[in-house]
Amino acid sequence: MTLVSTDLIASENARLAEHLRSDYAHLGEQLARQGVDIDSVKEKLKSFSVALPSWGVGTGGTRFARFPGAGEPRHVFDKLQDCGVVHQLARCTPGVSLHLPWDHCSDFGELRGHANALGLHFDAMNSNTFSDQRGQANSYKFGSLTHSEAGTRAQAVEHNLEVIAAGRELGSKALTVWIGDGSNFPGQQHFRRAFDRYVESAREIYAALPSDWRMFLEHKTCEPAFYATVIQDWGSSYLAASALGPKAQCLVDLGHHAPNVNIELIVARLIASGKLAGFHFNDSKYGDDDLDAGSVAPYRLFLVFNELVAAAYEQVQDFNPSYMLDQSHNVTDPIESLMISAAQVQRSYAQALLVDRQALDVAQQGNDAIAASQSLKAGFETDVTPILKQARLEQGGAIDLLACYRASGYRAQVAAERPAAMAGGGGIV
Repeated sequence: MTLVSTDLIASENARLAEHLRSDYAHLGEQLARQGVDIDSVKEKLKSFSVALPSWGVGTGGTRFARFPGAGEPRHVFDKLQDCGVVHQLARCTPGVSLHLPWDHCSDFGELRGHANALGLHFDAMNSNTFSDQRGQANSYKFGSLTHSEAGTRAQAVEHNLEVIAAGRELGSKALTVWIGDGSNFPGQQHFRRAFDRYVESAREIYAALPSDWRMFLEHKTCEPAFYATVIQDWGSSYLAASALGPKAQCLVDLGHHAPNVNIELIVARLIASGKLAGFHFNDSKYGDDDLDAGSVAPYRLFLVFNELVAAAYEQVQDFNPSYMLDQSHNVTDPIESLMISAAQVQRSYAQALLVDRQALDVAQQGNDAIAASQSLKAGFETDVTPILKQARLEQGGAIDLLACYRASGYRAQVAAERPAAMAGGGGIV
């Protein structure tokens, strides 16, 4: 199923191909002098992928207001179509992560077939027990998996089991569990009992996992619980994952930490303990801002990938992180933001691949702080754009993502096909 004309992509690429060949060759010569084979880096990029969040193709918002964009997806099939456009041009986003019940479908077999026709598959499934759904018996206002009432906890567990069942039909292999449970006032909640109830509920979900699935536990320092969150940091996530078993691991969302927290150090600790599930990539200035990946702190994203590349280089056992974007696009075309973010994640990966691991090891062993720091900077400061573009070209994508997408007129096309959405109230999704 073609979403953007392949003739258009070819025409746009033809304008840029000659310059790209020159840029790629020039960078190749520079890297060769450093002992780096540019084609080897390119091939690793071509095998790298980051999943798209189904909710990410819609316009986001804040607690105060939401301003819908043109041609917003009306349902999960529209969302897949938009995700298909992202992957068609970027060529590194074949996975889509669904969120139930937002992505409810009466026939998941049909949905899987539709995704396959678009060249997509389904990544981790996401449950929702942080907001009430129409018709549910018990409210999550005061918690879900940790609620003081057993009936509410049972309802939350049952929803997660339904998400697992849907994921099996779709071919997914993981369940992501994030809860907003916590408290807004001192004394409102018994901290230890709430955590114990979380583990007890999570054990029921864990027991229902297929043998080849993983369970991703996602932490968040605050919001909506602004005094205390039950799974508020990687330590709480690690304790819960360890209590559950080997299929439970800790998911790192780059926006879910207190300001100035050393996220790459957290990543290293989770790698060492075998508990790194993967990532929700976004960026942050003040809190859980869900900004485009690398838009504020690209060096931090690079440092995270430095730890990931180091783990692969050192052949850490059972190292298999999952990668996904998780962003709120309040003032941009979501497709544009997702494409640019996917390319930024690729960029950080490519830059980390350029770090001279042997030189870095020598500097670290010799306590040479300047040499070690400069080893990292050498990778980060290299403009790897020609590698990214060449990888996309060879896979049938667009050399210039933004120019090709805008030339396609896709947004205007779907705006004509999809009725304009009414402006709603607050809410990030």
